[in-house]
Amino acid sequence: MLRNSMLRRMFCCSTFSVLTFFAFAAGSAWAQGAHPPAKTERGGGAGDIARGKYIVEAVAVCGQCHTPRDSNGNFDRSRWLQGAPVPYMPAKPNADWPINAPRIGGAPPASDADMIKLLTTGIWTDGNRLRLPMPGFRMDRSDAEAVVAYLRSVTPNQ
Repeated sequence: MLRNSMLRRMFCCSTFSVLTFFAFAAGSAWAQGAHPPAKTERGGGAGDIARGKYIVEAVAVCGQCHTPRDSNGNFDRSRWLQGAPVPYMPAKPNADWPINAPRIGGAPPASDADMIKLLTTGIWTDGNRLRLPMPGFRMDRSDAEAVVAYLRSVTPNQ
């Protein structure tokens, strides 16, 4: 009985510690300016592009897979979101694992409507879900539109 009580207390303390850490980290990031730009009206304006940039770079971290890296492993910002080898492999071999992530910056690989459908439903143009490691996003429409506006604004050699 004492053992179960001790385990419960340890679990509660460690859970509290983890939650406290994440709350502190989120508050710290917010205080340092890593908060999203305010939502704006539809239309692909500068506010939408800024919000899309925040989502792409700070939330979805698309650059992790869709941006080539230099010889030191740093992002090659001159080819931001221009497609790259997928930087990791699955723990268990998977013949369907993609080798390269496509270019999404500048001219995404589908129409705006199809990109918005992907970002809001997780479904690609062929009606299937994307292969891992691509997450199955479920963004709201305004966030998806902002992401597409930002992706269209990206030009190589930025």
